[in-house]
Order: sequence, then C-alpha cells, then structure tokens
Amino acid sequence: MTGSPVEWVQDRPAQSVRTCIGCRQRESSADLLRIVAQHRTTDVAIVPDPRRRQPGRGAWLHPVSVCLRSAERRRAFGRALRVSGNLDISALEQYLENRHEHS
Repeated sequence: MTGSPVEWVQDRPAQSVRTCIGCRQRESSADLLRIVAQHRTTDVAIVPDPRRRQPGRGAWLHPVSVCLRSAERRRAFGRALRVSGNLDISALEQYLENRHEHS
C-alpha cells in the first residue's frame, strides 16, 4: 500500500439526529422539542421538555403546530412514548402557542 494515511478532520462537533413524530423528518436534536409523558390519576399528560431534563422516555417534535396536528392525527404520541389511555396534549398546545407569540 502506498500513499499517506487517511486523516480525520472534524469540522464541527457531532450533533445527535432525531426524527420528528409529526412529519417524520430527521433533524438535529437542537432543532426539535423533546416531549415526555406524565402519568396522572385519570389520564396521561403529554408535556414539553425544552430543557431536556425530565425523566422518562422522550419523543421529538418540531415546535410548530403543523407537526403537532400531524402527530395527533397519526396517533404518534402513544406509540412514540409507549403509553396508552387518554392522552392530554393541552400543555403541549399551550406551550407552542406561547412560543409562537413570543417569537
């Protein structure tokens, strides 16, 4: 074998890639909103986790209402978070509305 050894050049730090449960597009996790399920007495609340610190299984969603509606229509929340029962997404809807107002 002749020639020089291959040099690995790292242009930028590696970013984790996640899939949006609404549109199913792959994006950097920095561009997506993490959501988690919180169990209540009668239902399961789907809540945003913008700091990415809440315990439990998480799912990823573009922080826009189009992807939220698509995920709701496809019933993707239950499958992605592996929960069943009555799913309450009102906290997530409110978060996205407030986020949109402030941007």
